[in-house]
Amino acid sequence: MRVSYQWLKEYIDLEGIAPEQLAEMMTRGGIEIDTVEQRNQGVSNVVVGHVLERQKHPDADRLSVCKVDAGTGEILQIVCGAPNVAAGQKVPVALVGAKLPGGIAIKRAKLRGVESQGMICSAKELGINDKLLPKELQEGILVLPEDSTIGAPITEVLALDDAVLELDLTPNRADCLSMLGVACEAAALTGREVKLPDTGVSVGPVKAVDKIAVTISAPEHCFRYAARYVQGVKIGPSPQWMQNRLIAAGVRPINNIVDITNYVMLEYGQPLHAFDADKLGGRIDVRLARPGETMVTLDDQERKLEPDMLLITDGERPVALAGVMGGANTEVTDETVNVVLESAEFDAASVRRTSRRLGLRSEASLRFEKGVDPARVVPAVDRAAALMASYAGGTVAEGVVQAVAREAEPAVVRVTLAKINGHLGTSLSADEVRQIFKRLGFESEVSEGGVFTVKVPTRRGDISIPEDLVEEVARLYGYDNIPATAIEGGTTAGRLTGPQAIRRALRAKLADAGLQETLTYSLTHPSRTRMFTLLAEGAVPIRVAMPMSEDRSELRTSLVPSLIDAAIYNRNRKNGDLKLFEIGSVFLTSEEKLTELPRERHRIAGLLTGSRTDAQWNVKAEPVDFYDAKGVLETIFDHVGLSGRVRYEAAALDNLHPGRAAKVWLDTGGGEILVGYVGQLHPSLQLREELDDTYVFELALEPLYEHADTAITQRPLPRYPSVERDLAVLVDRSVEAGSLLAAIREAGGEWLESVSVFDVYVDERLGADKKSVAFSLVYRHPERTLTDEEANGLHAAVVDRLAAAFGAELRK
Repeated sequence: MRVSYQWLKEYIDLEGIAPEQLAEMMTRGGIEIDTVEQRNQGVSNVVVGHVLERQKHPDADRLSVCKVDAGTGEILQIVCGAPNVAAGQKVPVALVGAKLPGGIAIKRAKLRGVESQGMICSAKELGINDKLLPKELQEGILVLPEDSTIGAPITEVLALDDAVLELDLTPNRADCLSMLGVACEAAALTGREVKLPDTGVSVGPVKAVDKIAVTISAPEHCFRYAARYVQGVKIGPSPQWMQNRLIAAGVRPINNIVDITNYVMLEYGQPLHAFDADKLGGRIDVRLARPGETMVTLDDQERKLEPDMLLITDGERPVALAGVMGGANTEVTDETVNVVLESAEFDAASVRRTSRRLGLRSEASLRFEKGVDPARVVPAVDRAAALMASYAGGTVAEGVVQAVAREAEPAVVRVTLAKINGHLGTSLSADEVRQIFKRLGFESEVSEGGVFTVKVPTRRGDISIPEDLVEEVARLYGYDNIPATAIEGGTTAGRLTGPQAIRRALRAKLADAGLQETLTYSLTHPSRTRMFTLLAEGAVPIRVAMPMSEDRSELRTSLVPSLIDAAIYNRNRKNGDLKLFEIGSVFLTSEEKLTELPRERHRIAGLLTGSRTDAQWNVKAEPVDFYDAKGVLETIFDHVGLSGRVRYEAAALDNLHPGRAAKVWLDTGGGEILVGYVGQLHPSLQLREELDDTYVFELALEPLYEHADTAITQRPLPRYPSVERDLAVLVDRSVEAGSLLAAIREAGGEWLESVSVFDVYVDERLGADKKSVAFSLVYRHPERTLTDEEANGLHAAVVDRLAAAFGAELRK
């Protein structure tokens, strides 16, 4: 928000307060001022001149010789190169000795043999941003209004002796998106009174209700709509003083009607729109768009509308996007005679949604998106109507035509004096706090118990809870005046939650094991969300409404595709040996169209490719294999105390090698649940992505949170010797070693200390579809030495169980 200091002085007495001082006060009060910009960038001795005569230069086709009355008592001869100079114009004239921005000094000169006694200036030469001027004045010299006084200093005519304060507003301070809002803030900080503009309107004999009717068909999106009818307007330029203020605020003047609506928007913070009444007809209806409906906006672009977009219509066709932009079919043009003025309160979310979907951002939508003051809807339209009567020659019809769907009431907030002083560490009295509320324009009453009941004006929509009032007291009292006090109250020792502690421990463990952690985008390409769906719970991909690109258009349902992308990125940079892992979130929903937030689930995933070890002079490089990936999983389960409760089941899974993939099951004590998968990428996928053999895994972390056993247990070192036995059995090739291990652990009983597979052998001599699996078993009694007879009995029980369960035969 750009605030003209001279314009601000119309609403509040700033005598004795320089612009820089005001900026410092506002910044310390919580409204940050980025810069204080002086509009006069070095202009002096430049006045208004009247071009009496223009003749072609005798020796130059592109130069003109002008006779100019600059109020100096003599007629000046000035050579000008601008193509638009003409007799009868009022123009800025830099006299001999004048200074212009950039250190330019004007001297007497001869141009192609003709003396020049000054310079006729363009806007750019005066340090004015010519992009903010009407289009016809952006090229050549600056032509001033005909009523400009000859000899008047140009700094006064163009209001260059002004400073502009650039406000860096936080989203909650929408009240300061207006001159009156800034005036109220300045008044609170300085203790001075605010002078409101006159909104009195002289009306003609015609009644507005006879010219226009207003209805609201979408009351949940439009709360109030007010219209004024002005007839007999004459379209032309707005007065110079209004143009000066618009330019200072960064708004380009267009014509008197449009300029007045922009001026009042800046003044009140209430966006207005002017319709050509004869094109509009006699009715306004505010409704939502219909399916397939379109309209052409003021920028001559056809817009495809969606059913939740709010429209202003003439009862049938759209004539404006509510709060965003008007329609070309009711635009005010040079032929406009009668005008309907709109002032309304629209739902902020509705305007924001329409603006973002259509990519239309305007000063009006900026204010509606943050919320306008409902109490200013009618005063703003009255002010605009009065200005149109004064500067466009219009006659204002009697009355404001309104439709109201919801009346806005000032918020009433209660706060105690003890709470204020307790939060701030101050010892303010009730009278001091009451004076602060008065400076803010808040009505307040205080009871005997020190309870303030504060009525907050509707312009301050950011005040709703007691803490907001405490903040206002702190701002006005002065942050520098608040004493340093010790913090009071109970403290709570910070600690990690169980899931946080597990994730942190796993990160450290996998990093210690040589894996590198990655952080990837939660958004991915649609093809990636459909690659690994085993843990996706039948989820429907979630598409972002306005994606940055197709590669970042859907929320991921698996971490593995992101790791594959990381592997491809590294491969392209000659880094082929990778051991990566990521702990992150996936997003799941079963809804085609979201009505509630998706489920966010934690996952841990890994990727291994390339060599396990680097080649040395005496050692060849060894490529990673399935068991490296499985070993990482075993490390994870061991770290969370679940290593003995996990089972791996060979499975054919999408995008994984059909013979090198497995599901991972966890025994919860009440049955098994699927917690993940591990395997090699399918050869076709590896070929398509130009990857070497690549192994991946992914686990759901929620079951690990629930069933992890991270308690540290201790047991004494064994005092008695163990008994070791080896066992080799012949079984069908379809029998999994994991199933054999589970059966051995169950049959071996409590004295079976450990069991492991040390050999798997396949050969046609063993028999068709047979394999040999060899185990090493260790038995130990904790309180005595086992006898051979006891060990043999335990071992025989294991052999019997394998024979009964799997048809296993001892290999001899």
